[in-house]
Amino acid sequence: MGEFDLIARYFNRPTRRAALGPGDDCALLAPAAGQQLAVSSDMLVEGRHFLSTVDPARLGHKALAVNLSDLAACGARPLACTLALALPRVDEAWLAGFSDGLYALADAHGCELVGGDTTAGPLNVCITVFGEVPAGGAILRSGARAGDELWVSHAPGGGIGDARLALEVFRGTVALGGERFERVRRAMERPEPRVALGLALRGVASAALDVSDGLLGDLAHLLRRSGVGATVEADAVPRSAELADQPLAVQQLCTLSGGDDYELLFTAAPSARERVAAAARAAGVAAARIGRIESETGLRLVDAAQRPLERAWTSFDHFVA
Repeated sequence: MGEFDLIARYFNRPTRRAALGPGDDCALLAPAAGQQLAVSSDMLVEGRHFLSTVDPARLGHKALAVNLSDLAACGARPLACTLALALPRVDEAWLAGFSDGLYALADAHGCELVGGDTTAGPLNVCITVFGEVPAGGAILRSGARAGDELWVSHAPGGGIGDARLALEVFRGTVALGGERFERVRRAMERPEPRVALGLALRGVASAALDVSDGLLGDLAHLLRRSGVGATVEADAVPRSAELADQPLAVQQLCTLSGGDDYELLFTAAPSARERVAAAARAAGVAAARIGRIESETGLRLVDAAQRPLERAWTSFDHFVA
């Protein structure tokens, strides 16, 4: 099967919203009047971002999910995406699974695949997403103010750190079996982007970003852009039953620096507390208050009794890890 046959069979469907989709030199998008385009790209590399044993449908889902998570963080509605895919060989069963997983999530969010590229090489998936947000209405990292409360989203009954817990099981440092392992493995391989929550938080959240490289490290980016500091209550970070059963050191590693959560970390004024709760309910997720924004720059970590904790955890860095 050649490159263009591959594209035609697995990655070419008629578009409904885009003005022009696959098959020409460029796709054409037409956002509604008064809207701005929100654009983000993410790359997934085998051995770096996913294991070679991952189910291809889950990989197709995750490849798009991590991009939709970026749109969610700025309150943008998905429009379309492009796919750049490097393949070591043409494996039709793998391609069928991958495209099924990709299209299932794309259809759920009205996000059309409108173009891209394929080539031979080590397995590498790069997606660029396009969304729309009202002009001036995007939620940015730079809007946090002293006195705001710090929130993080999570699945009802779940929490932060499950993806890292699954990775530790694969590494052999933690023992977890059966459905308990499968549940955290799903968090690692099939994250759910919080698009509905991001839309509901427009006009409510003062700043936001998604948690991809670890809660503390990602929070540091938001604080830097906003020119503020924060105190985080480590014990308030939500965690699943699977993670809560682990030693405290493992819990803190996974919740504070684990990464791959793709939840929304956001700030809002105390007066918006009920609106935050309503936004979470409308989106079918939960949100936990885990700290406060302060005028003194820097990031401080405390326990439930407000005693300082040493900040001994760092987030993932591609060129350090």
